[in-house]
Parts: sequence; C-alpha cells; structure tokens
Amino acid sequence: MSTAVGMKSVMLAQVLLLFWVSTACAEVLVQSDFDAKKFSGLWFVVSMVSDCKVFLGKKDHLLMPTMAVTAATEGNLSVHQQFPGADGCNQVDAEYVRVGSQGHFRVPALGHLDVRIVDTDYSSFAVVYIYKELEGALSTMVQLYSRTQEASPQALKAFQDFYLTVGLPHDMMVMLPKSDACSSGDKEAR
Repeated sequence: MSTAVGMKSVMLAQVLLLFWVSTACAEVLVQSDFDAKKFSGLWFVVSMVSDCKVFLGKKDHLLMPTMAVTAATEGNLSVHQQFPGADGCNQVDAEYVRVGSQGHFRVPALGHLDVRIVDTDYSSFAVVYIYKELEGALSTMVQLYSRTQEASPQALKAFQDFYLTVGLPHDMMVMLPKSDACSSGDKEAR
C-alpha cells in the first residue's frame, strides 16, 4: 500500500513540475510588434545570466561572442554566432525557427527549446530569454545583446530587471570581456 502512495506522490510531483515549467515559460512575454528586419545586423552578447551548471562552471572564462542576425522567411532568423575562446574563434550557424508570435523561436540545433526577444529598441540593445536543454538538464538563460561592445545603463537596467523576474539571481550573472579572437568581434555594428 505504501508503494502505491509513494508512486502517486512521485507522479503528482512530476505533473506539477511539468505544469510549473510550462507556466513559467508561458509568462515570459515577447516584444510587442517584433520586427525581424529591424532586429537584423550585428549584436554583441555583453552579458549573460543562467542557472545552467555548465555555464556556471565556465562563466568566469567566457569572452564576448557576436551574433550576426538575418531575417529569413516565415519570421525565422538565420544567426551566425562567433565565440572567442582559448583555441581561437568558434563559429556556429543556426536557424531560429519561429513558434507562434513574431519574436518567439526555438533553435533545435542548439537545444534551445524556447527563445524569446523580450525587450529591444533595435538600435542599441535587446534582452533575450532562452529556455534550453544541455547535457540532459533544463535551464534558463537571459542574454543582453548590444549593438556596441558597451551596453548603456538603460540596457543594463532592463536586463537586470528582467532576469530577476525569471528567478535568476545576481551571482549567476557575468559581464563578458571584449575579445579580438573573432574578426568581426572588434568591429562596431552599423
């Protein structure tokens, strides 16, 4: 009898966890009237915050990556990412596949189950929410994009205000140092 009660408790806990995860993701809003063409261009990822164990283990050694974004068909985005590292410049091309409304994507190639552009002025900053799976674990990440290698105080405030609302604390955040390991990483966006 106690085994049946234990199994019911485990199943109930799993159902509640799935409900909480889907509810948490559903509460993250997308930038109203998101415009993929305006969002296109070069972005520097100047800061990140995440509860991902892999990220937390490496965050103090990360350098500022770049994202070259191009509006694609059906509201999708084509993104060329450059990640500077100890071994030079690592590059990844990924298709951000639109899910529902404009500004809401998934990126199967990177394990990103839910990507949302939550705030952007298109000309200087964007706050990007990512819910992902890495090495079998689910995690939340928020990134601050900037058109230059220096984010404005207003962009930093929007970033901080948002990541706190999804339960990510300050000690999981890192400001990423500049790097010239990638050829476009030392150029300002136009």
